[in-house]
Amino acid sequence: MSCGAPEGGLSLDGIAVAKEAIVQGTVTRAGEPVGSAYVRLLDRTGEFTAEVATNAAGEFRFFAGPGAWTLRTLAPGATPVDTAVEAATGSIAEVAVTL
Repeated sequence: MSCGAPEGGLSLDGIAVAKEAIVQGTVTRAGEPVGSAYVRLLDRTGEFTAEVATNAAGEFRFFAGPGAWTLRTLAPGATPVDTAVEAATGSIAEVAVTL
């Protein structure tokens, strides 16, 4: 899986949202975007599924299967943050992670 997040923001151009279960969002610390973070997608049993790096604006995106997921966000100098998210086909789960 790749992030697919352009520098100008998370564009949905060319993505058939109705056919995808999209999990995307931003990572911030003290209100500023974190461009050096990694976000892991863990399944309902905690198994690693995928990882993406945030872009310069702190943005990330996964194309996940429908269901319950955990996002584990890792960044230099920060405690890992786990965030529960529910993905559904035809919708975009927006997640804001604060370190």
